Amino acid sequence: MRPLGIAVLTIGYPVLIYLALDHVQPRYLALLVLAAVILRGRWSGSGLPAAGAGFKGLALIGGALLLAASFLNDRVLLLSYPIAVSAVFLGVFGHSLAHPPTVVERLARIREPDLPARGVAYTRKVTWVWCFFFLGNGLVSAATVWHGDVALWTLYNGLIAYVVMGLLFAGEWMVRSRVRKAF
Repeated sequence: MRPLGIAVLTIGYPVLIYLALDHVQPRYLALLVLAAVILRGRWSGSGLPAAGAGFKGLALIGGALLLAASFLNDRVLLLSYPIAVSAVFLGVFGHSLAHPPTVVERLARIREPDLPARGVAYTRKVTWVWCFFFLGNGLVSAATVWHGDVALWTLYNGLIAYVVMGLLFAGEWMVRSRVRKAF
């Protein structure tokens, strides 16, 4: 499977789960998602140490969760993968707050290596925003699993979470543009 196909599968897997869960055992779906995550990790050569740590953490925690879902043939564990994703990235972003530079600062320094002190302060605030996003996203994902309605789980984890993330990216980009002009 080509990298684009793997990316589509790893992003769109909630729809696959929704369509297949009544027809395919959770163990096989978990193995399919695990294979896609592993292949995507092998093909995504991020040069960012923080992103690399996040993908390694996701591979370990998410992989263990998906293996457990497969071994136990457990639907709840399979549906819990988005919770693991949010938890790992909350951990990566939160760790970078305690041990700077933050993830967002590292990203900013790719474009602007001599980031001024005000820019560093701004990136720290943005990192906090992402931490709150990942916390909230994980909690809502958990609520959809707990609720037990796969259609609701798919709607949130396959659409709403991505829309909210996109709005956060777009909103931050607009704020950053104004902040940069103020500098």
